[in-house]
Amino acid sequence: MGKNVGGSPFDRNEFAAIDQKQAMAKRCSHEGVVAGAKAAVVASIATTMPTMASARWLPWAKANLNYTAQGLIISTVGGAAYFIVADKTILATARRSSFNKPSISDEL
Repeated sequence: MGKNVGGSPFDRNEFAAIDQKQAMAKRCSHEGVVAGAKAAVVASIATTMPTMASARWLPWAKANLNYTAQGLIISTVGGAAYFIVADKTILATARRSSFNKPSISDEL
């Protein structure tokens, strides 16, 4: 009898390795999302204070920064912080886990 009974070119070891890679990718992306959200909150709060203060007290900002512009500044900084931190966290987690864990096919 052939090894390929079910019509699939993969054997159990390859399926286990694929499942392990998918689980690792989910874990890495989840850590990136959490770290990115934390960074976005901190960056938004840190940007809100000087933006609101300058819009109230500086003559140029008072004349040129309406509420929409202030909101755009704050949300842009928050979004940028989210994507930068999430990307760096995902890459760092993937790099760290690729050096630490052997694959299932190596163990069997």
